[in-house]
Amino acid sequence: MQNSRARAATAAAFLTQGLILLSLTTRLPDFQDKWHLSDVKLSLILLMMILLAGVGSVVAETLAKRLDSAVLLRSGLLVIAVAVPVLCLAPTTAVYIAGIAGYGVGLGIVDACTNMQAVALEHRYGRPILPSFHGAWTLGGVVGAVIGLATASAPVEVNALVGLIPLAVAFGPFLPRDHGPTELATKVDVPWRPIILVGVAMVLFYMVDTGVQTWGPLFLDHTFTTPERYVALSALAYLLASGAVRIAGDRLVARLGVVPMLRVGALVGAGGLAVVVFSPTWQVAVLGFAVLGAGVAVVAPLSFSAAARIAGASEAGQEFEPAVRQARVDAVIARFNQFNYVGALLGSVMTGLVGQDSLRIGFAVPMILVLGIIPLAPAFAPKLVAAVSAPRPSAS
Repeated sequence: MQNSRARAATAAAFLTQGLILLSLTTRLPDFQDKWHLSDVKLSLILLMMILLAGVGSVVAETLAKRLDSAVLLRSGLLVIAVAVPVLCLAPTTAVYIAGIAGYGVGLGIVDACTNMQAVALEHRYGRPILPSFHGAWTLGGVVGAVIGLATASAPVEVNALVGLIPLAVAFGPFLPRDHGPTELATKVDVPWRPIILVGVAMVLFYMVDTGVQTWGPLFLDHTFTTPERYVALSALAYLLASGAVRIAGDRLVARLGVVPMLRVGALVGAGGLAVVVFSPTWQVAVLGFAVLGAGVAVVAPLSFSAAARIAGASEAGQEFEPAVRQARVDAVIARFNQFNYVGALLGSVMTGLVGQDSLRIGFAVPMILVLGIIPLAPAFAPKLVAAVSAPRPSAS
């Protein structure tokens, strides 16, 4: 029962993170107009947010040695609950930027801690469940994009109301850690080399993912004469396709195998971006974003699963104590989460800077780079097989 309740609470946290992010990014054209921000200035503000998200993830990594991820996740959700109303209701540009900064820190803490909770639960269940957790994030993103569509003609101040959602989710029954000698988790060397191979693939994914969520609405707005109420369809189409694959991802991974899914997905993703780059109309571009979402959907959850398995693997045939193993995995997942922000920097900042004259050029770069997932795919398979084959306690 505890596992089931913790799984539902963690899924709600993933959903909330996606909802908040997409409800804000789909309104970026409105924030840009309200504060008279150029694409370059907006890129710099997003750079600041992503860097501070990295800081938040580092904070989570440091504190995970002493506090469990349930406490840290609640703290991050509360930071977001405060920051969102501040940036939406800001009376000046400076206050808006301060709100974005606070949101960035909370974003990093929640990103790290939701995945800490997810990999701990996957370990207990003994089978792949990370894709469906990330599917909950995507479902939240769909809801956030719908909110963006529904409020397109309303003042951006209305979006402050979404800050109430993380406030409610923060008090969910997250999975507690059985505290033990967790300081020992920092005394065992982590095999970072195989983790880095998986991390590079995650960088490529988040480069694409963040680029779509940040610049997709602006691509439709700047490249075509797209009605304002439809610019959020870029992110919505991407998320719907991605969510459908992620929700089915637990079974698909077990049945088809990770390597074929990643390789075919990379090809499909590159094809989707090609449709976007060469699209003659905004409707065709939206179709391209949907194809892209279906292609790259499972890269991130499989990356976290693989990193957690490597971090928690026994050494010299000796299993870690449960508390030590979880503390060790928590710390590694928080650090591994930094690959997320490297990709986000490439996606949000590089896409805007390279595409400042034409966002078609901005999206052409990830169109090529996403193919790098193909040679990296085999790095996932041994970790995933090990992660789901080892005996685990039964889940309720």
